Amino acid sequence: MSSDTLKQKFSELKKEGLPALLTYTVGGDPSKDISLEIFKSIAESGADIIECGLGHSANIGDGAAIQDSTYRALSNGIQTDDVFSIIKSFKNEYSQDVIIMTYQNKIMSYGEKNFIEKCVASNVSGIICVDYPWPTNMSFADECKKNNITFIQLLSPTTSEERLKLILDDSHDVCYYISQLSTTGSKLKVSSEEILNKFNLMKSIAPEKNFIIGFGITLDTIQSIKDVDAIVVGSALCKEISRSVNESQNPATNIGNMVKQLKEKLTALIGF
Repeated sequence: MSSDTLKQKFSELKKEGLPALLTYTVGGDPSKDISLEIFKSIAESGADIIECGLGHSANIGDGAAIQDSTYRALSNGIQTDDVFSIIKSFKNEYSQDVIIMTYQNKIMSYGEKNFIEKCVASNVSGIICVDYPWPTNMSFADECKKNNITFIQLLSPTTSEERLKLILDDSHDVCYYISQLSTTGSKLKVSSEEILNKFNLMKSIAPEKNFIIGFGITLDTIQSIKDVDAIVVGSALCKEISRSVNESQNPATNIGNMVKQLKEKLTALIGF
């Protein structure tokens, strides 16, 4: 697997008139074995791409639900190599692309070269690094590209049009648009029209690029922004894992059911 498969997946879905459905969970939450089962359940329930977070004790932008997931994983002793092991085991059985979401000091402490090599060995398709902004990330992004891994640049509502053009000119095939100035899991505070207007602006600048929309996406809001390249749902899933753990239920089963509902909401609008 490689970054080429990400591009291929987006192309296939566009022909069907569907946005890609991405899910976000923290690798190793609530345990290494159950996290792998959650990945499998997500894949079997219709998710197109899986985003996996590397737990970090000083995360940025994460709301309560993801912080709870991160705390459980770290409290259970989950290390970076454990998450790579989960991804590799998953990729041995499933074709869905896996994107890692991480932080710069996680990469630096592991070693940039070693981190990329581990991503290649684990069949990781892409990397999001939330606190490694353009243009300081370009050297690392170039190394990712040499190894056929997509480095996903972040864009936000405050990114000026001038800066937007510069980032998109340097970016790989996929970018991530943070839909609102907030933490993850917050209620969607901007209108779908505002999000779609920014999406259309980005597409007018770089029509060949694919844009993931994140922050504030739930079962209740997913339909209103279906006309984009990709949508990621994270906090709602992490919240469900917490609920399942607290009520001694099977997180993998419950997460699978939620992903099915998300996929059904998208496909219903397209007429599938």
